[in-house]
Amino acid sequence: MSDSLVFVGRSVRHSTRSIDALVVAVLLPVLMLLLFVYVFGGALDTGGPYVNYVVPGIILLCAGYGSATTAVSVNADMTTGVIDRFRSLPIASSGVLTGHVAASVLRNLVSTVIVLGVALLIGFDPQASALDWLGVLGVLLAFMVAISWIAACFGLLAKSAEGAGAFSFAIMFLPYVSSAFVPTDTMPGALEWIGDRQPVTPIVETLRGLMLGTPIGDHAVIALAWCAGLSAVGIVSAGLLFRRAA
Repeated sequence: MSDSLVFVGRSVRHSTRSIDALVVAVLLPVLMLLLFVYVFGGALDTGGPYVNYVVPGIILLCAGYGSATTAVSVNADMTTGVIDRFRSLPIASSGVLTGHVAASVLRNLVSTVIVLGVALLIGFDPQASALDWLGVLGVLLAFMVAISWIAACFGLLAKSAEGAGAFSFAIMFLPYVSSAFVPTDTMPGALEWIGDRQPVTPIVETLRGLMLGTPIGDHAVIALAWCAGLSAVGIVSAGLLFRRAA
């Protein structure tokens, strides 16, 4: 635990020194929010103010951008030689990856708070109680942990920082084929089928239900199952890849 905390502190310090990455991780989701609300929102009918509909999806997109930084950071450790120095020290090797994941979650939480603040300024009107907000936090943490461990795997697999950064393109694609920006029943048949069966849709619908009081149904159970499954796959795969690289 103490080794992991040391690496968490290291990753957080690296994040604060990489101002350009921080700005991009925060600025891009805010720009996407403004783009969808003010450019596309007037043409989209979701049964209410579009800003209310789109905010949960933008929050998940925000976590996706942040996880791309995790992939690049893990890849930098593996390709620049610093990992060899860590292996020579009497420390738990798992602390390296845990530090990156924990720092990723912290970065994502900060950027999420900023995006929510901007959303409130432009008309977002949540109906959530204090208990609902705790539920929102729990779902977001579960998703951020899952996506950060998957990002760590990409960082271990990639041969360069550019390859690791390409992870963000895959993450950016998922919300577009989901209910994040438009209801899935407005999509062509094949895309609707995909949108209803990928992880982003139940997570978005759970967040939307907690924030706005819309029906959640079985989305919450499916969302948590996806997060737990992705976390398990990410943790096991990252451990195996890290040991193989050693």
